[in-house]
Amino acid sequence: MTRVQDAPTGPEPTPPRRPAQDDIPAPPRRPVHATPGNQQLGTAHPQQEGPTDLRLVPPALAAWATAALALDASPTWVTGAALAALAVGLVLLLTTRRQITRRQPARRQPTRPQSTPRQITRRRPTRRQPTWRHATWPRVSIAALLLSIAAAAASAGLHGADLRRGLVPELAREYATVTAEVEVGSDPRLTRPRISGDHAAPVSVLVDAEVRRVEEMDGTVVETRAPVLLIVDPGSTTKGGDAKGDSRGRPEHSPWLGLLPSTRVKVTARLAPSLTSGDRVAAVLRVRNQPVPEVVGEPSGAQRFAGRLRAGLREATDGLPGDARALLPGLVVGDTARITPELDEAFKETDLAHTLAVSGSNLTILLALLIGPPGLAQHIERRGLAPRLGISLRATALLGGVLTLGFVVVCRPDPSVLRAAACGAVALLALAAGRRRSLIPALATAVLLLVLYDPWLARSYGFLLSVLATGALLTLAPRWSETLRRHRVPPRLAEALATAAAAQALCAPVVAVLSARVSLVAVPCNLLAEIAVAPATVLGFAALVAAPVAMPVAKVLAWSASWPTGWIADVARTGAALPGGGVDWPGSWTGALLLTVAVAALVLVGRRLVKYPWLCGICGFVLLLIVVAPAPLTRVITGWPPPGWRFAMCDVGQGDATVLAAGKGTGVVVDAGPDPKPVDQCLRTLGITRIPLVVLTHFHADHVAGLPGVLRGRSVGAIETTSFEEPADQVEFVRRAAAERHIPITRAVAGEERRTGPLAWQVLWPPAPSLRLAPDPDGPNDASIALLVRTAGLRLLLLGDLEPPAQQELLRSPAAALLGNVDVLKVAHHGSAYQDPDLIRRVAPRLALISCGEHNVYGHPAPSTVAALRAMGAVVLRTDEDGALAVGGSGEGLRVIRG
Repeated sequence: MTRVQDAPTGPEPTPPRRPAQDDIPAPPRRPVHATPGNQQLGTAHPQQEGPTDLRLVPPALAAWATAALALDASPTWVTGAALAALAVGLVLLLTTRRQITRRQPARRQPTRPQSTPRQITRRRPTRRQPTWRHATWPRVSIAALLLSIAAAAASAGLHGADLRRGLVPELAREYATVTAEVEVGSDPRLTRPRISGDHAAPVSVLVDAEVRRVEEMDGTVVETRAPVLLIVDPGSTTKGGDAKGDSRGRPEHSPWLGLLPSTRVKVTARLAPSLTSGDRVAAVLRVRNQPVPEVVGEPSGAQRFAGRLRAGLREATDGLPGDARALLPGLVVGDTARITPELDEAFKETDLAHTLAVSGSNLTILLALLIGPPGLAQHIERRGLAPRLGISLRATALLGGVLTLGFVVVCRPDPSVLRAAACGAVALLALAAGRRRSLIPALATAVLLLVLYDPWLARSYGFLLSVLATGALLTLAPRWSETLRRHRVPPRLAEALATAAAAQALCAPVVAVLSARVSLVAVPCNLLAEIAVAPATVLGFAALVAAPVAMPVAKVLAWSASWPTGWIADVARTGAALPGGGVDWPGSWTGALLLTVAVAALVLVGRRLVKYPWLCGICGFVLLLIVVAPAPLTRVITGWPPPGWRFAMCDVGQGDATVLAAGKGTGVVVDAGPDPKPVDQCLRTLGITRIPLVVLTHFHADHVAGLPGVLRGRSVGAIETTSFEEPADQVEFVRRAAAERHIPITRAVAGEERRTGPLAWQVLWPPAPSLRLAPDPDGPNDASIALLVRTAGLRLLLLGDLEPPAQQELLRSPAAALLGNVDVLKVAHHGSAYQDPDLIRRVAPRLALISCGEHNVYGHPAPSTVAALRAMGAVVLRTDEDGALAVGGSGEGLRVIRG
């Protein structure tokens, strides 16, 4: 008999419940600093976190435009615009808030039966469907736009009014001489050498400063705060008023160049209004006859520390090769004091000048060491020193902030540095808060805050270029990189190409406004230089930090950095030397608009061309031919230089530069013009690689300042000059250029005869030093070397810049018997009106060539001189109208070809 067990009494047990999907614990989240295992290096994912948040972009752009317009607008207009925008913006906000309050649904407490046991379950939040609330966002956006406009108008109006009012602008309008106490606001810098006519403008020291005290004539001291541009004239740049150096270099050992920002100096100077309107300068303060600054207040501790770091870096680079020695301090901390004008021009022509001005790329490289590479800026994962050292996100953000602050202090708060620091600070704040956002809102926030804090940035070209380049890297570059990768371009190469092309596409119109030129080699040069920027920057900053504590270590680091730095300089020089490296472009905003349209059309065409690799290859080859412009191909297309040319007059503007053919690839150069670039380009098109002799007829700047262009990349045997060594600064410049390349210098004397290849010449003037004319205001001109040249049956007379007194003396000299039957005359002194009629009648040339600049202020050539030459039966050609000229043939077959 089976016994049945009694059922237990009490509540019936509930069966085991199957776990719901919501109750399954989520897998552990991967650490934020973890390295992705399946991500391919060099890739970019522009849409990893959804659509780009652009809500802050319109307010930032509106504030930027408003600040730029309101800085010099009338107070009435600014006040009215600010109040109107503020009122409308507040009304929109209040009405929107009222609608939200009225339509907010009441919250209901959930009810549950008392008999049902309470069960706690996790539910996933459901995404709400679009409701009436989305209709309020346009109003909020418009309100934010108007409030930004109001804030920018108020800030810019106050800054502009503060600049125009006060004691300093009033005294500047009276050109008063005052004793003032000024605070240095930037590193002192030297003006670039500039040729004006036949002389070089003196080099001055420029300092951005702020007037703090002004002592009036009656002894009253007035406290003020006005930004000024301090100009220290050359007589004050070196002790004793002797400006050491030359007009192509810089004054040496100037105490003014050693001033640190925040130093207070007492000066006696003359005030003058600013030369250009719309600048953040209340007046210009010109200092004369003060060789040593009178320091009345020491710089701050932070600036002294930054100054020691920068000085240590300069000391660590003293033993490096020339280009690396000059470039490394500029690349690391923006110290461009050693950059030569020639190197600076090469960087501008290749659009690499941004590497000389410390920008966001420098800060990006440093932050990448800490938080990971910029390619992962939009990803959850991070790489860098911080995760490897186990540093938390908030501690990483704090260290990044300290690094950013030190970066700004050491590199000085330039517009690009401020933009990079502000953008980096916003990104670090997001990192500390654990919010992984796109960097577009960070950039917009940085622009908005900086423009509101300093409205003058709205008119800064440097700030504009910095923002455009950053925006291109965040918007266009990832998409272009993705397109290139889809067409089987390697990821790293695709990202590098996209980055360089995107930055160039957005920045090119602004660069064209500044330089009136469009570089065709900017993208490849930036690609090649980018390889070396990161190692040079990292090693340079390491040398900067090590210099105060271990100079030998700093020197080793600087030597290591000299290799990538020298590579960057070589890229710039090579790109600038290419004949077709750039094209002239209208330097106006109309030209910028045209270039924008051209770039947009090029991008649209490029999107189709990228589908056909063979067609891309053809286009690339054609572009390469245009840039390199090989001489045989150029001669076939343009006919320049003509075969068998004997004499060429280069078009160098208001100056002289001529070439005498002395064999294949060989030529004797007579004068170098006022600028290295055009004479170098002329010699390249002529195919001149070897120069047995450079003749500098006299030492005026329009004949010798282009000497570096003649010497660049060519074998030069010797330099011959006149014995009259004035002006002294140009004499020193020629000597220094020759000494750097170990080229001997000789002096020409009348009666000297020389020959090289088919070329023979005789020096007709000047006479021996004991017989030369007494110095006078035109002494250098009257001491010009005059040459009689014979080549292939042609007789050429080159008169330099001889004036009538020297021309008359030449007619009375023994050389007068050689002056007849001249085929080609290089007219003296750019065809000025000061010519001796008897010399023109005696020479009676068949062809007269005049070298002068277009629309020059001297009126060269003089109509009377041209008429006198034509009256003698000469054909007159001039470089300002006919361009470069080449003479060939012989006897009756004399011909001239225009370049």
